[in-house]
Amino acid sequence: MNQYIHPTKQQAKDFFRQFQGKGKVSMLNLLKFRAEADYSQSPQLAPETPVSGNAAYERYMQAIGSEIKKSGAQVRFMGPCGDFVIGPLEESWDLMLVVEYPSVEAFMAFSQSDAYQQNAGHRTAALADSRLLPIG
Repeated sequence: MNQYIHPTKQQAKDFFRQFQGKGKVSMLNLLKFRAEADYSQSPQLAPETPVSGNAAYERYMQAIGSEIKKSGAQVRFMGPCGDFVIGPLEESWDLMLVVEYPSVEAFMAFSQSDAYQQNAGHRTAALADSRLLPIG
């Protein structure tokens, strides 16, 4: 099974080119959490006792909440996912998140900010798999 946690450099470039100068862009996040968060890539962020992937993602959202607002973005929806009505039965997601940014430039600035960079390890530790789909 392929896991998708971070974009490739080419995907990031293509995304920027596709939405540059076009105004608002919403980001649809489909998230699947690990049973236990894996902080092996960011041990400095690891809590003293193991936590679930869901709890690690909550830490991430708490840590970057003010940075999201600072970028001019708004969380439009965040909630648990059910089974697909139309879609592959073997694919399931734990949480759906829609964040609206004023522009692709605002999204890129957010994703390159110190606050994001310092706390992205919580997101990586939390996720078993994800999808990120821009909606313009």
